[in-house]
Amino acid sequence: MIQLHSHPSDASMVPHIVLEELGVPYERVLVDKANGAHKAPDYLVLNPNGLIPVLVDGNLVLYETAAICLHLCDTHPNAGLLPTLGSAQRAHAYKWLVWLTNTLQATLIIYFYPQRWVNEGNAVGEAEVKAHAQARVGALLDQLDAELARHGGPWFMGAEYSVLDAYVFTLCRWTRNFSTAPARERAYLGPYLLRVLERPAVQRVLANEGLAPPFV
Repeated sequence: MIQLHSHPSDASMVPHIVLEELGVPYERVLVDKANGAHKAPDYLVLNPNGLIPVLVDGNLVLYETAAICLHLCDTHPNAGLLPTLGSAQRAHAYKWLVWLTNTLQATLIIYFYPQRWVNEGNAVGEAEVKAHAQARVGALLDQLDAELARHGGPWFMGAEYSVLDAYVFTLCRWTRNFSTAPARERAYLGPYLLRVLERPAVQRVLANEGLAPPFV
């Protein structure tokens, strides 16, 4: 059985949603970050970076959220969570998946952990890093909003729900407590996030992870 090593509201929410959309048997293994379980020796065997999530599928041990999502889509092609292999739409799906993990998610990490980019005790520098990261995230959310406006479809790729919707939803959710301009306040992102939220798979994930409102 597939195992997903996860933590509530973390990046592991993305493959968690994908697994619920696929409807395949899987087991969630809680990684207790509060007690440093993600840095424990047994977990570092699975992911030497000490990050979440990790997927175990038989003899395959896989980390990096985007890689896990691609593996799940590739091994369950009939679910249609990615466009046809070799198509232009598939290429754009790859583009956006890489953009989400390497650009938006990476910038959000700077926002949430600004102390990693300044010397210890540099409160002023930490505040500056956080402010710049939030401004950058705002511009990236505008880019997502513009893409939804461009094609006018209900889902991020247009007419068809895909793995990207799980990723966009999760990252946009991380902005829910922003002091200004969270994702939900944008003209197209706001209604879109509510559509994703209404999906039964997403509702099951929120319940599984014991999360409370606000959800977006």
